[in-house]
Amino acid sequence: MADEKKDKGRVVYSRPEEGGGEEGARPSVFRKAAEAATRRDYAPLWRTLVPLLVGFVLLVGLVIGLGKLSVNKMQDVSRATRSDEGRLTLTSNTLLNLRLALSRLDTEARIRGRIEAGTGGVLLPPTDLRLRNERGEVERLLAEFDRLPLADAAKKREVHDRVAEYVGTTRDLREYSLKGFPLARDLDESLRALMKDVAEERSRLDDQRHDTLTRAESEITNLMWLAALTGLVVATATFLEVWRRFRQLRRGYAELQRERQFSTQMLEGMPSAVAAVDRADRIRSANAAFFGVFPGASVGASIHAKFTTAEGLKLLAAATTTRVRRTAYHGRFHMPAEGDGSDHAFDVYSSPLEIDGEMGQLLTLVDATEVAEAERGLRRQEALAAVGQAAAQVAHEIKNPLGSIRLGVAMLRDMTRDREAITTIDLVERGIEHLSKLTLDVTQFSRRRQLTLDDVDLSDLLNESLDLIAEKLQEKRTPVERHFPAEPVQGRWDEDQLRQVFVNLLANAVDAGPAESPVTVSVERISLSAGPRANGEGGRQVSGARVSVTDRGQGMDERTRARIFEPFFTTKKKGTGLGLAIAKQIVEQHGGNIRVESAPGEGTRFTIELPLSPDAV
Repeated sequence: MADEKKDKGRVVYSRPEEGGGEEGARPSVFRKAAEAATRRDYAPLWRTLVPLLVGFVLLVGLVIGLGKLSVNKMQDVSRATRSDEGRLTLTSNTLLNLRLALSRLDTEARIRGRIEAGTGGVLLPPTDLRLRNERGEVERLLAEFDRLPLADAAKKREVHDRVAEYVGTTRDLREYSLKGFPLARDLDESLRALMKDVAEERSRLDDQRHDTLTRAESEITNLMWLAALTGLVVATATFLEVWRRFRQLRRGYAELQRERQFSTQMLEGMPSAVAAVDRADRIRSANAAFFGVFPGASVGASIHAKFTTAEGLKLLAAATTTRVRRTAYHGRFHMPAEGDGSDHAFDVYSSPLEIDGEMGQLLTLVDATEVAEAERGLRRQEALAAVGQAAAQVAHEIKNPLGSIRLGVAMLRDMTRDREAITTIDLVERGIEHLSKLTLDVTQFSRRRQLTLDDVDLSDLLNESLDLIAEKLQEKRTPVERHFPAEPVQGRWDEDQLRQVFVNLLANAVDAGPAESPVTVSVERISLSAGPRANGEGGRQVSGARVSVTDRGQGMDERTRARIFEPFFTTKKKGTGLGLAIAKQIVEQHGGNIRVESAPGEGTRFTIELPLSPDAV
């Protein structure tokens, strides 16, 4: 079938329900079946996509869950150490600032002591203002120190007291000279000890954070491997499910392809011509037999386009004039085949077909040429049988009076000596002979003789037949061209009746040609189809022989060629018209066939095909 574009998921061709209207008809069972088939085609695809989507969602969920878990772990570690880190940083900075402030206070106190010692205390040293500023800074930092959340409260209290005592000594130079240095030294040692404790606590905090991070990393790693294993299991299960669905889909697709291929081959193998015609009378699809009948047609062409003969267009127009609602028979049409020009008969049917949602038709052209020929043959046989019976009755009625007339004419010949009377008697006797031959031929035609089979050499039989018309050959000086095979062609035939056939054909060939025009006789072995015929194909093959008799005469027109084997049809002035009819009858009794090929001005060829044994047919 010609290639077409098929719309997926949409019914292109469907058979509408018989008896429904063209417009608004409810969906037919064919359309429902087609749509159900379409849904079945796509169902495996959805069933294959579902496990893919599920597996994809699970994997994405695992990745997102693992990421959120990692973030939460990091946030937990950060929250757990952030406050301690801030506290230690604040403590460390406060202690460091306090230590620096004490160092500056100590420096300023020493400078003021030297200055006051050098001046005898008469003038107020200019450093007193700075000393008071440094002392105020220490007192501010001491207040911050008191707010520090130190773990060792005793040390904190001890440092507080020492700082307060040291600050108090800086107010009096004498007291500072006595106690300042030892207090500053002890206070620095205490601050160092506190800073060391803070450093150790920071180290412990770092170790704790490292351990927490290590545990979190281990947990995340384990979860990662668990997620990877879960993902592998999900991916494996998804792959296996997808593979199983894919195999089902592939089997379903292969089955669909086989069904489509089977449908296509079945349609292409049909001897009948089939075509789908849409509402606009365009050919949407057709099988090879249709394009064999209409070689000029093509998919998409209108059936009204002049791609075939007038008879073909008339056939297509008659089949598509009306939109049928059920399968309809449009009659038998005759048209010449475009290949060999021979006449073909087609029984034309049309059925409703929905194409793209519109009402179209399915045309079916059944080649009824053989059936028509068989029917014509049967009618001819019936007519011939009726004619034969009537002719036999007439011949029987004529035969006895004709004998009496012949006897009477013979007596008249003996009784007269008048020349004109004898001429008249000769004329009557010739008429009697013609009537006698006609009576004999009619009798033979109406009463088939049983075949007397015997082994016959075909070449010898033809040579004997040529000897029987030797006088006619000599009279017209007709040369005979013999084409006989080297090996004899022998079969079981009725020698006498076949001799009658060959003599008739050879005599006709000599009569048809002008003087000295050759006649060709040929014999060859062939294979013949025997047994019942089906779809134009013959049955088993049997061995046979073909005899051809060809002349170079004027030939025959189509009308004469069509009637040449009819009884009582003749082109000769003195012929009875039964010779070729009897020849055809004898050949068909042998299980063979006889045909004629001729054209005006091109001579005539009679061909006889015989099985080597009539019993083999």
